[in-house]
Amino acid sequence: MGADVVDPVLIARILGTLTGVIAVAVCLGYGLWRFLALALSAAWAAFRTHPPGGSDPRIVPYTGPEPARPAYWAGQMWLDARFAGQAAALTVWFLLTRHWLGAVVRHRLLRGRNGQTGELAESGFGRLLLRVLAPGTALAAVLSALLASVLLAGVALFFAVQLGLVALGALAAALAGRTAERLWKLVLGVRMKCPYPGCYRPFPLAVHLCPGCGAAHRELRPGAFGALRHVCSCGKGLPTTLMTGRRKLAARCPHCDRSLPPAVGTTRVVHLPLIGGTSAGKTMLLAAMLEGLRSWSHESRLTLEYASPDDLREVNTLGRQVNSTGWTLKTQGGQPRALMLLVGYGRRRRLLYLYDPMGESLRDADTTRGQGYLAHADGVLLVTDVLAAPVVRRALRAGDTERAEAARPADLGPVETYAGFSGELQGLGGRRGRLPVAAVVTKRDALDRLDSLPRPAEPVEAWLTEIGLGELVRALGHDFAAARYWVVSARAATGAGALDTEQRRAAEPVLWLLSRTGLRVGRLSRERQDAQQARAAQEARDAQAAQDRRETPAARGAQSDERSNTP
Repeated sequence: MGADVVDPVLIARILGTLTGVIAVAVCLGYGLWRFLALALSAAWAAFRTHPPGGSDPRIVPYTGPEPARPAYWAGQMWLDARFAGQAAALTVWFLLTRHWLGAVVRHRLLRGRNGQTGELAESGFGRLLLRVLAPGTALAAVLSALLASVLLAGVALFFAVQLGLVALGALAAALAGRTAERLWKLVLGVRMKCPYPGCYRPFPLAVHLCPGCGAAHRELRPGAFGALRHVCSCGKGLPTTLMTGRRKLAARCPHCDRSLPPAVGTTRVVHLPLIGGTSAGKTMLLAAMLEGLRSWSHESRLTLEYASPDDLREVNTLGRQVNSTGWTLKTQGGQPRALMLLVGYGRRRRLLYLYDPMGESLRDADTTRGQGYLAHADGVLLVTDVLAAPVVRRALRAGDTERAEAARPADLGPVETYAGFSGELQGLGGRRGRLPVAAVVTKRDALDRLDSLPRPAEPVEAWLTEIGLGELVRALGHDFAAARYWVVSARAATGAGALDTEQRRAAEPVLWLLSRTGLRVGRLSRERQDAQQARAAQEARDAQAAQDRRETPAARGAQSDERSNTP
């Protein structure tokens, strides 16, 4: 009788073993792969874009100041990865709770219905069998969800590593692009500064305009908006570096929002202010220098271009003034706009900023401090009108005084003019001792007609000392790294009857200052000097030959008799 009693523990073991076997079989045979397939499909769907024209709630619109879309790797990629992970996790949770445990086990198997179709079993044994399968199926669902979650976590980790490598690669490309451009600018000495009055400020990157919609891009360089290109809000792709074509885009100053020539970011800028008193001849000298540079470009490898249409217009206006009146108008206005020229020799080029300020703007410390361009000066063109020096005026006799007055002397002498701005130049730039100065004595045509003074001659510094301006020569030699001197007639270098030799002489101070920046144009002035010396030597030889020919045969015969009578 006792042997006929059913052992509940044995039955529980049998049911437990059966449940485990069913769970493992269903999990490995179907459930696990079903969970993985649906979860991965949901994750992949999270990366797919919606049809064109439709809205995609996964894309977060960029609302920052830059009119460009952030690079995919810098933002949206991580959002898509998060959405994909959420989609996979929600799919696993939905399959476990709603489908397997809810629909299949609870609403079908436990009620004797087919787990796939939901049809009620026809016999009681069939319904019992389905109810017996329910615990194993539930356990299979739990095991499938756990194993799928572990495997999906591994896939997610591997995918996150891949995304990290992509982001690091893009970031490395952006940093490499920035570093290459910085090194390129450092090697070439490119430093961007605004040429406009009231600004003159340096900037690391100009504002570039989209050629499609005109939007202003302030961060058009490798970075979070793209390593090789930025995509404007209008859909136009823009290059991010000079090497890939950014130089072709229109640029503006980030401080004053005025247009910049394309060469600002690609060529080393050389700032040269013309310093001199009112009526010292700065603007006339500027016109003569421009004519001289043009003359050199016709006769040598020197190239000359205007940086923008505004510069060409300004030069043409200046030329028309000189041709019509023989003089230039007095410089007006406050701070000067730089006249920008592209000067090249061989493969090297310089973007030359020439500043022509009013003489009054450099008369005292307060007005000089307002000339912000002096802080960027790479050299100084000191326009020297010796006719305004008191020591020279006192040496003039009656007739020469009228001739000097007709030449319109400056309001201040060169010593006083230099003293008024030299200290502030040091204060603004802090590097006066490293700058070269080209001292140009103007109005040579007037000086040549004065009998009270010795004629200008080389070396000019010795001539300046001779006429009483040795103090200026000593100050320039002490304050600057290098000083050279020229005497120029700007009137002889401009206008209809301009002399080529005087034009080229007028351009030599600029060429010398450019040569100090690495542009190999110093040989041009040396060639002219060598030619002058050769001509002078030839003239001396011709004069000696002419003197020899003037000797009479009788004189030579007398000399012969004298030699024959000598004991």
